[in-house]
Amino acid sequence: MSNDQGILVVISGPSGVGKGTVVDVLIKRLPQAVLSVSCTTRAPREGEKDGKSYFFISKQTFLKMIDEGGFLEYSNHFENYYGTPRFFVEQKLSEGRAVILEIDVDGAQRVREQFPSALLLMITPPSREELVRRLKMRGTEDEVLISKRLERADYEMSRSKFYDYTVINDDLDQTVATIIKIIENRRKAIK
Repeated sequence: MSNDQGILVVISGPSGVGKGTVVDVLIKRLPQAVLSVSCTTRAPREGEKDGKSYFFISKQTFLKMIDEGGFLEYSNHFENYYGTPRFFVEQKLSEGRAVILEIDVDGAQRVREQFPSALLLMITPPSREELVRRLKMRGTEDEVLISKRLERADYEMSRSKFYDYTVINDDLDQTVATIIKIIENRRKAIK
């Protein structure tokens, strides 16, 4: 990939579909790609690192950044805020990088409004049953929260028609290879 044109890639999908794993492998395999680290007001999960997984900030700081126009998009889910810092994305695009955003469907719509050329990719599970299995295997939520996540998953997957591509995450290597091909084809098309 050349450095002359940056590309904004939005990856969405329901909780438990494996977006984080897909994105981690994608960043390792795709030259010039960089992950946009989101800000959140939620507490870190085990193994998450500030500045790598998220920027973990207070609600007060988050609200101040909203007032100052510091987010490309932001949302509130499960009583926590999440947002994409505007400066980081714009800087990396100007450097010709492929900037990967891992955000929800509502945020993706707001990004598309500001960046019509953004590439929107929806990651889906092979089946709803597999999604339930993956959520339970994480061991981070109780049945009530899993039920809420499944309701949200239904909503998110209903929005896939607004995405450029839908990719089923059944085999990690194949999923990542498919996404890389889509991104490379889009970069060639916009040269």
